[in-house]
Formats: sequence, C-alpha cells, structure tokens
Amino acid sequence: MSALARWCFRHRLLVVGTWAALLVALALPYATLGTSYSDAFSLPGLESSKAQARLQASEPRQAGDSDQIVVHVPAGSIRDAVVRRRVTSMLDRVAALPSVSSVTSMYGPAGASRISEDGRTAYATVTFDAQAERIPAADVTRVIDTARAARDADLRVELGGQAIGSAAEGRTQSTEAIGLVAAGVILFVAFGSLLGILVPLLVAIAALGAGLLAVGLTSHVMTLGTDAPTVAALIGLGVGIDYALFIVTRYRTGLQTGLAPEQAAVRALNTSGRAVVFAGLTVVTALLGLLVLRIGPLSAMGISAATAVMATVIAAVTLLPALLGLFGGRLLNRRQRRAATTRAPRTGHPPLNTQWHATARPRVRWAEQVERHRTLFALASLLVVTVLSLPALSLRLGTSDAGNDPKGTTTRAAYDLLAQGFSPGSNGPLVLVAQLSAPSDAPALNRLISAVRGTPGVASATAEPVTAKTGLSVIDVVPTSAPQDEATSTLITHLRKDVVPAAERGSGLTVYVGGTTAASGDLADLLSGKLPLFLGVIVGLGCLLLMVAFRSVLVPLTAAVMNLLASAASFGVVVAVFQWGWGSELLGLGKAGPVEAELPVIMLAILFGLSMDYQVFLVSRMHEEWEHTRDNHRAIRIGQAETGRLINAAALIMICVFTAFVFGGRRVIAEYGVGLAAAVAIDAFVLRTVLVPSLMHLLGRANWWLPAWLERILPRVSIEGAPSHEPVPFVPVPAGAAQAERTADPHHTGLATTTGRPAVVSPSSRTGPPLRQDSTPRAPKSVAVAYLWWFFLGLFGIHHFYLGRTGRGLLHLCTLGICGLGWLADALTLPHQVRSANARIALQNVAPRADSTAGPALTDSAR
Repeated sequence: MSALARWCFRHRLLVVGTWAALLVALALPYATLGTSYSDAFSLPGLESSKAQARLQASEPRQAGDSDQIVVHVPAGSIRDAVVRRRVTSMLDRVAALPSVSSVTSMYGPAGASRISEDGRTAYATVTFDAQAERIPAADVTRVIDTARAARDADLRVELGGQAIGSAAEGRTQSTEAIGLVAAGVILFVAFGSLLGILVPLLVAIAALGAGLLAVGLTSHVMTLGTDAPTVAALIGLGVGIDYALFIVTRYRTGLQTGLAPEQAAVRALNTSGRAVVFAGLTVVTALLGLLVLRIGPLSAMGISAATAVMATVIAAVTLLPALLGLFGGRLLNRRQRRAATTRAPRTGHPPLNTQWHATARPRVRWAEQVERHRTLFALASLLVVTVLSLPALSLRLGTSDAGNDPKGTTTRAAYDLLAQGFSPGSNGPLVLVAQLSAPSDAPALNRLISAVRGTPGVASATAEPVTAKTGLSVIDVVPTSAPQDEATSTLITHLRKDVVPAAERGSGLTVYVGGTTAASGDLADLLSGKLPLFLGVIVGLGCLLLMVAFRSVLVPLTAAVMNLLASAASFGVVVAVFQWGWGSELLGLGKAGPVEAELPVIMLAILFGLSMDYQVFLVSRMHEEWEHTRDNHRAIRIGQAETGRLINAAALIMICVFTAFVFGGRRVIAEYGVGLAAAVAIDAFVLRTVLVPSLMHLLGRANWWLPAWLERILPRVSIEGAPSHEPVPFVPVPAGAAQAERTADPHHTGLATTTGRPAVVSPSSRTGPPLRQDSTPRAPKSVAVAYLWWFFLGLFGIHHFYLGRTGRGLLHLCTLGICGLGWLADALTLPHQVRSANARIALQNVAPRADSTAGPALTDSAR
C-alpha cells in the first residue's frame, strides 16, 4: 500500500487524468447505448409464475399489463348521456394509442359490474401489449395525458395500475444532492477547511459516477431492476464519503504532527487505507452473499451495489492520494498550518497528553466512564436496542400497493375511488388460470366458479368464456380485502389448498392461482424460506474475515452479534414507520402497509457490510495498541478515544445521505433510507460507542484469544500497516480506574500510570507474546491476498460461463477454458509461489537488518 500511495502521490496529474479518461470512456457508450433496466423477473416453480407462463403462451393478448381508468362524478350518474359521450370519446382515443392492446369500457355488454351501486364511480380496463416493465414509458405517459385531458369540475379521471405507477415513479426527483450538501456541512464542522470538504466529496462523486456508469452498461448484459442504480447510489455515496473521510483524517493528523505531505499521505494509506480496503471487501462480500438466494433481481442488485462499493475503494486508494498530492498541506486551515510548522516531526501517533489530548479530552473522559461503569452501560445499551427491536416481532412481508402512494398522486386517488365505489380488493384482483384438457372438464370448471363465488372473502368472480383453440379460461376474482391485507394472503392460501384441489379432483382440469397479489405473496414466502441460509453465509464470511484480521475468536463473534442487534433495531423502526404508519403520511410516504418482501435480505447485506466497516475502524486501532502494549483496557480506551469522533462524523454523513433518499417520493427506496439511517445511528451511537467497548472491557484479555491450532492455519493479514517506531501514547487514568484495571487484569503491565509518565517495559518483563520487531524494508507476501485474487478470477470465469450459457457466444466459453486451466494450476502452485517470494525477500532484507542492529549495539557499547 505504501508503494501505491507514493506512486499516486508523485504522479498525481497522471492519476487524475486517468480517472477523467475512465469517466469519459464509460460515459460515451452510456450516452450512446443508454440503459436497459427491467423489472421483469420470474420465480420458476411457483404457482403464480406457472399461471403467468400459461397465460402468456395461450392468450398473449390477455397476458399484457392491465391498468384502470377510473371516472367519478360528484353529482348525477356515470350513465348520464353527456358523461357517457365524454368518457366513451376519451376511451376511444386511448384505445388508438401505441402499446395499447384493448380497452374494456364500463358501457359494454359486461360493463354492469364496472359501475358502482350508486352510479357515481366506474372504471375501464386498459390492456397493454406487454408487461409493465417492457412498455415504453412514453407510451404510458400518453395514456395518462389522454385520459386526464377529459376531466373537469364535473368529471374526475384518475388512473391506476402497475404500468401507470411505474411511469409516475419515473417522474420523481433525485435527492442525492441533498445528501451531498449535508455531508459537506458535516465535513466543514469536522475539518474547518474548504479543501477538507472538497476532497472527500470529489472522491465520492468520481467513484459514484464510475460505479453508476458501469452499472448502467451492465444492464445490457444482465437483467437489472429499476431500483438497482438507486440502491447502488445509496450505498456507494455513503461509503465513498466515509472511506475518503477516514483516510483524509489520518493524513491531516500526520500533517499536524509535522510530517511532510508525502510522508503523511503514505502513512495514511498504509494504515487507514488498508482498513478501507479491508472494510470495502467486507461490504462487497456481504452484498455478493445475495447470490446464494438464486433470485435474479436480488442477485443483480447485489452485483450492482458491490460494483459501486468497489469503485469507491479503488478511488480511495488511487484518486485520493493523487488529490492529496495536488493540495498538499492546504487541507489544514491556516491556524493548523502555522502550528504544524513550529512542531518537530513525529514518527508515530500524537500522544494523548499534548495538544491533541486537549481536543480529545471529552472523548477520553467518555472512554474512562465506559470503562468504569462497563456493566451499567452494557445493560443500558442492550435495553435501548431491545426496545427498538420489539416492533420487528410483528414484521409482515408483502408488496405495498397504490394505497401506500403519497396523497395527491393519480394512482392513490384511483385506488381510493375504487375502494369506496367497489371493494378494496378491486385494486388487486386474483387471476385463476384454468386449463381444460377436454370438453368433459366443463362441469368441473363450473363447480370451481361456484365454489370460488361462495368462498368467504370473495366479493365477486367473473369467468371469461373458454377459448376453443387453447381450452383456457381466465377467472377474475375480486377479494373483499385490499391486496396488501393479511386476509388476502389467507384467501390465496385457502384457494390453493382447499377450493382448487376439490374442484380439480376427478377431472383433467388444471388451475393456477396467479396475479400480481399472488406473485407478491409467493416472493415473500420464497425469501422467508431462504433467509436462514443467507444469514448463515454472510455471518460466517464476516466472522472469518475478522478472525483473519484480528487474530481473535471473540472479536468476530461480538461483531456478528452487534450486526444482528443493529439489524433487528432497524427492522423495528421500519415496521413502526411503514407497517404501523407512525409518521409515514407526514413524510409523504402513504399510509401503513406491509414491508417490501425483498427489503430484509437486501438491508441485511448492506447492514452487515456497513457494520463491519465500523467494527474494522474501531477494533483495528484497539488491535494496533494491543500489539504494542498487550494491555487490553488501555487498547480499548485509546481505540475508543481516537476513533470515536471519526466514527460519529462518518455515521452522521451516512445518516444524512440515507435520509435524503426518503424524500424522493418512492416508498421502496424510502424504506431502505429509513432502515439504513436508523441502523447506522444505532450502530455508531449505541453499539460501537457504548456496547462494544463495555463488553470488551468485561471480557478482558479473552478478547484477543485464538487457539494455537487456528493460529497456525489462518493466513496473516495486517490491516494496521507496518509497525511503527513511535513511543507508546499516553492516556491519563484516574487512580480509581487504574487500580480497578490492575485488579481486574492480573497481567496488567502498568503502562498507564497515575504519575503522568508512561512506564518503560523491557521485553523480558512483559508477559504474553513478544512485541513486534521493527518493520523490514519489504513486507512478506500473503497467501491470503494471493488466494483473494484467485477467488475473484474464479468469479470472472463463472461470469463468462453464465454469459456463454445465455447465448452470448462461444468466445466466452473459450475464454472460460483458458482462464479455467490457469485458475486450476494457480490454485495448486500459489503456496509454493508465495514461499519462494518470501524467501527472496528475506535474503534481500538480511543485510539491511544486520546493519540496523549493529548500529545501536555499537552506540550502546560506546556509551
């Protein structure tokens, strides 16, 4: 990392120019090809998918998206001659528009059921020639404009349906700028420097631009939903600013201790930069965990978000040091620059009993309070998290309907008019697709229709005539409850398990229960069943990564528990706001409704990655101090004091970015925004600031325990950088706290004394493993890093195999064969290659090490 930082710092113009060229190279094909986002997906094997496939194959005209044009008169009747002429003329114009397959009027032969009992509300059905995600947005907009042109004070016209809702969502405004402005304000408060604001924002914007352009181009290769770029922007913008903030803070600290800009940049990248890379890989790992679900849209969303995160990591370790080289010491304000010029250069961390300690005194006192009252603070924080998690016990997954749209939208108005004039279930009818194998199955079909009409919870059931060519009949079933109500889910289950099997018995009739409402329920059931597997994968991978990084068993387990607590509390907040409706109308997010079915798995993937970020930044500083002193309580105090302010500032930035997406007018994205903002607030201000340090104080030296057999087989990966030569920083501790520490820890080394001076500890007098020796000129290679590259090469080959299977050409399969042979050979030879490289490095470092040890020996003998 030092070599990369030094090269980017010295070749800053080349690096900045390369990033500019990369953005242009991505923007040109993006502008030419555009995007190909699509919400089309199928759930093979599920009953709703079978119903849609059968309908598509037999009756393609009926398989298109069906939306409603709702008309309402405040006085009189829809049947009045004047109203009828105006509505009929409007429907005729709509029927002639592109992408419209047919329009079923309320004035037709079967239109009596489409007019309410009071005669003041009616609806016509517009059937498009494709599913909603495949209809051009311009064609849907023409339908909306043509229909609403007929309204006036005496006639109200509103539209509803999936295609209409998608077009309305497309008109919502982007709110990323709000998050950027809020992040800039927080950075100004933290740094007090204009360039201190500008550099993290430039890095985040460049990375976000590259990531979103890449995601847009990827939509031509694989199916990406319309929410994929928004979720990618949500996570990419948050982590991009945070990663740059961590590195810039370490750089500014180096400048304030008297280091030259290049030295400060190299040190920042070799310490905080390593942590950023490791944290980014944990986020990517958690997001790619969505692949185990094997559900196309969710896997694609994970890939798109992981792409945005990887772009932020690459920008943080390449573009950021280049910008630091451009601006140099100007990231400090004038007062800080004057103070830095009068201070002698330091090679290590600023000691806590100097000027840095004066600014950090509140955080030091807080760390001491947490240590002194560790049990009380742990119980209090657990109580807070438990209370926030209670609403999650009533979590109900589903899909929100137009009744959850903000007031004032045409889809919400159409939903309310249909619910008032007919039944709430008219907004989401079920579709029963009945396939007759022979004309003799007609009696069974009639029995089914009669049984469905007599089923409790069914308002009406209308059957289309059997098609002579295909033997298919479509039955539209209108429930008495709204599509998102639990009673509707119960009705679907009852139809599938009881009513339909009874009608099919003894005949060749095959019936599938489908429709948008049934498909939403099927997706929720599928995701609920796969949630344990998904949790096991991301928790296991996260624990393994932290175990390798911190050489501990309890630190990864503690992090996993903290992540689960943060997730439970955030789900509780989401349930309270969206499912219970506490403030959803005030936020312009519609009334209460179920939580989106895909929200838990996607939020868990993002939250586990973000929570691992904070755990890495907090514990890496603790682990660094532990390696130097072997004093658990001191390591926790210093880690908490030095990183607390940074974590809180980073959390505030993420909260602002996530909250900005709440005001975009899209309920699904607002659920992500509220849930992620709540999770980050709980994680940063309750868990990492209070609960984690309290538990680590209670666990003592057991925090860093690792079985000997596991120590031998785990690869060594350092995320704190090379050990430094600096003196051990000092944290003043009250006499009572020091005495309690010595009492609680029999191996206490006495490094923090009450006299205000750090004790000198000789290697022979300390317990535990020996302290790290001085760093060598070249660091040994790591098998873990080599295997990490090998793993990503394997993912690349698998991706090519997928493209080949989907008809993208034999070239991809040929590439897979070439990569696969090298991949398998490399997997067997990697350990030998790494051992050989380390042997060469050891031979090269023998002479410098001998010279460095001879010098001090000669000096000591001379003295």
